[in-house]
Amino acid sequence: MTTKKLTISALLTALAIVIPFIVLFKVIIPPFSATLGSHVPMFISMLLGPKVAIMVGLGSALGFLLNLGPIVGLRALMHVFVGMAGALLIRKGSSFGKAVAITAPLHGFLEMLVVVPFLGFNIYNILIITGVGTMLHHFIDAIISYAIVGILGKSKTVNLLK
Repeated sequence: MTTKKLTISALLTALAIVIPFIVLFKVIIPPFSATLGSHVPMFISMLLGPKVAIMVGLGSALGFLLNLGPIVGLRALMHVFVGMAGALLIRKGSSFGKAVAITAPLHGFLEMLVVVPFLGFNIYNILIITGVGTMLHHFIDAIISYAIVGILGKSKTVNLLK
C-alpha cells in the first residue's frame, strides 16, 4: 500500500469514527436512525479497495458504538460488508454508481437482520422503517459521495479514480 493510499485510508477511517459525534443532522425513527454523511467514508473507501473498505467500516462501527450504543454500532458494522462488496464490484470493473446501486439492497437487508433480535419480527419496523430507510439514507449519502469524488477527480493531488 502506498503512503498516499495509507494516508487517505487513515483519514477516511478517522472521519468514519468522528462523524457520529459531529454531525448535527440526524433522523431518528426507532429502530432506524440516519446520520447525514455517515456512509460517505465507506463509499469513498470502495474506490481504494476491499482492505480499506473493511478498515473504514470498522471505524464507522466504533464511532457509532461509542456515540449511539451497541445496536447502532452493530448496524454500522454492516458498513464493513457493504463497503467490501462495493470495493470488489469496482475491482471487477463496475462503475462507482453501479456498485452503489447494487449494494443498497444488501445494506438495507443487513441492517434489517441486525435489528430483528432486538425487536422481533415486526414487518413495519423491520422492512419499511429500517430496510427502506437504510436504502434511502444509502442513496442520499451516495449522492454526496459522488459529488466529492467528482471534485477530487479534478484535483491534481488527490484523484481517487486513478
